[in-house]
Amino acid sequence: MACVAEFGIIDKFETDKDYSDYEPERYHCVAVDNDILNDWWSELMLIQTYFHSYSRPEFALAGWGVTLIPPESLEAFYNIVSKDKRSKTSAELIDLMKLLRKAITEKKYVIHYGV
Repeated sequence: MACVAEFGIIDKFETDKDYSDYEPERYHCVAVDNDILNDWWSELMLIQTYFHSYSRPEFALAGWGVTLIPPESLEAFYNIVSKDKRSKTSAELIDLMKLLRKAITEKKYVIHYGV
């Protein structure tokens, strides 16, 4: 089985919570092959995120941990995904784009679980 990262939407984001616990079912996560994320790494490095909690601002994704992607960073992330030629035919990327579009519309944080 390939290494996958998982993405989900946090319905009620708490700025004082540590999101380190692995709970993909809680956030209805979609899985994406980590090799795809690696292809985007230079672009992901420009996206403001948080590692594990709101008190740890960072950039890009925590490869082996938890990343919190704020609403203001989601459009940039969506653009990275949508311009990948695989996004037209890959079910996992289509699912990720749907999730990101929903989070953007609802102004929600996205949680990412690294491999």
